[in-house]
Amino acid sequence: MIYTDARLKEKIVAMIDSFENEVAEFKEARSNFSFNDIGKYFSALSNEANLRGLPEAWLIFGVSDSKEFVGTEFRKQGGLQNLKRELVNGTNERLTFMEIYELSMNGCRVIAFQVPPAIRGIPTTWQGAAYAREHESVSPLPMNKVDLIRSQIGMDWSKETVEGATLDDLDREAVKRARELFSKRQGDRKKAQEILKKLSDMEVLNKAGITIKGNITRTALLLLGKSESHYFFDGFIPRITWTLYNADNSVKAYEHFDMPLLLAVDKVYSRIRNVKYRYIAGQQTLFPDEVDQYEPEMIKEILNNCIAHQDYRLRGKINVEEFEDKLVFINEGGFIPETIEQALEPGYKPPYYRNIFLCNAMVNLYMIDTNSMGIPMMYQIQRDKCFPLPTYNLDIIDRVKVTVYGKILDKNYTQLLYSNGELDIQTVFLLDKVQKKEMISKEDFKVLRKQGLVEGRYPNLFVSFKVADTVGQKADYIRNKGLDDDICKQLIVKALEKMGEAGKQDLMEILEKALPEVLSENQKSKKVSNLLQAMKKDGVIAARGTNRYAKWYSVKR
Repeated sequence: MIYTDARLKEKIVAMIDSFENEVAEFKEARSNFSFNDIGKYFSALSNEANLRGLPEAWLIFGVSDSKEFVGTEFRKQGGLQNLKRELVNGTNERLTFMEIYELSMNGCRVIAFQVPPAIRGIPTTWQGAAYAREHESVSPLPMNKVDLIRSQIGMDWSKETVEGATLDDLDREAVKRARELFSKRQGDRKKAQEILKKLSDMEVLNKAGITIKGNITRTALLLLGKSESHYFFDGFIPRITWTLYNADNSVKAYEHFDMPLLLAVDKVYSRIRNVKYRYIAGQQTLFPDEVDQYEPEMIKEILNNCIAHQDYRLRGKINVEEFEDKLVFINEGGFIPETIEQALEPGYKPPYYRNIFLCNAMVNLYMIDTNSMGIPMMYQIQRDKCFPLPTYNLDIIDRVKVTVYGKILDKNYTQLLYSNGELDIQTVFLLDKVQKKEMISKEDFKVLRKQGLVEGRYPNLFVSFKVADTVGQKADYIRNKGLDDDICKQLIVKALEKMGEAGKQDLMEILEKALPEVLSENQKSKKVSNLLQAMKKDGVIAARGTNRYAKWYSVKR
């Protein structure tokens, strides 16, 4: 939960009245405070918030033991927000503060650190050790508390039944669609399909893992609930918001899509402008490809995963932001694999699932799969199109932001992928980071450079345009054979524009596969000379120097 200054001040005053307890810690920190102690308090407060089922705990600087505001100079000169990044290096699951607030109370500077509860089943640790609060001090987390947290593995927010909710609170169209999808799931079992037709709606929902013994679960409401049934969530509205932006990033249009989320996915997709995009992927052709900016399968995969993995305890919404050349998906909840590199590893399995019951229900409705193939599948879709890979921004610990690009960012990257279909997805991932000017490790740089895939001086790298070098031959810029003179001339211009200038021998190598194989070397040399002289006469190219020492270059018109 994000607090306004006014609301947070009220909360701090209320906490001071009850003063310190296991989920609130006040420190003077007049000038400084040990970073290691901050980590220990973070672990302790996080674990205590988990054990009490609370959404947060607090570490407050600038308040004395006598409950007076004394102010704090802690990181007053800057770097306060950097503490979020610094903390993740010492915690498990990359946990850090939800937010850090800087306030003025009674004329004193006060800092309020908002601490998230430990992940269900996983005690929060600092430098490998888990801590707890014991009155006003911090101590190692006792084994009974460790066992209590670890026993939460079976707890699941999405599985809990909703008191007072009935079948009448579900949307009839959504229930009908759920029946159809679950029946489709039994496609190879005709007898099962016939039995499902005879069952009541509630019986089918029980079998599909959406309800439990006739009781409405939070999963049932999320996926199938009427929009007006959101009152069961106590002021929180499960929602997907689509926003369309102008070229200047001002809002052009927006629309909210509430429950039932099963039907909301298609409605959101229908609002996205998915126009045709034309581009030339490889240097082997002059004819452009025409594709949808965004593959429908990928959009629905991301949307459904936002629904499945949203941390609904944070009471946020799913945002779909549409720009002219990209889509941005934002949902609340930490990224379970922690890093994209881990998610791309062969055979990767997540350490836990956030909403197990919801995920299983969505599997039964053909919305997602549980083989951890979503991210590799999306990357492969973009890789096959030679488009930039989706970018995952995980800077905010309890939020995942995914950007999907609807255009080419770097022609060199696109042509490299087109020319070499054997590159594995990990290599493509690194090249994608290079084209987006993101940092890669020196070790990865050395591997890419050895393969001739990148150029430049570390860390200022760029994807190599010398596509032919990836297969070891300069002459492989063009693989077609016996092309006519006009196309050969275009290839020469394109090569000169990229290379700056080149000698006849260089151009001979580039055009080798474009010239008829029946010609001898002397005949090929003569043909290239004729092409160059004709293009010079037409004012398309020019030369510096004469005879075999001439360097040809493109003449800009």
